[in-house]
Amino acid sequence: MKKMITLLAPLVLATTASAQPIVSESWHAKNISQALGYSAVFGLLGIVLIIVGFKIFDKIITRIDLEEEIKKGNVAAAILSGAAIIAIGLIVAACIS
Repeated sequence: MKKMITLLAPLVLATTASAQPIVSESWHAKNISQALGYSAVFGLLGIVLIIVGFKIFDKIITRIDLEEEIKKGNVAAAILSGAAIIAIGLIVAACIS
C-alpha cells in the first residue's frame, strides 16, 4: 500500500498543480461602467468580424456578387446572404464568449 501511495503521489501533485488558474486577472467587470465598456468593445468587434466574414464569403465562396443580385431583387440571393450572416454571427459569438 505504501508503495502504491509513493507511485501515485507525483500524479496527484501534478494534477492539483495544473488545476490552479494560470492567469490571475480576469475579464469580469468590477463595476457597471467597465461592463458597459466591455460590451461596447466586444459588440463593435463582433460587428466588424461579421462584416469581414461576409465579405470573404461573398468573394471566395460564391461565384456571383450577392450584393448586386440583392439590388436587382433576387430573393434567393438575399436569403443566402441572410443565412450566411446569421451563421457567421453565431461563429463570432461563440469565439468572443
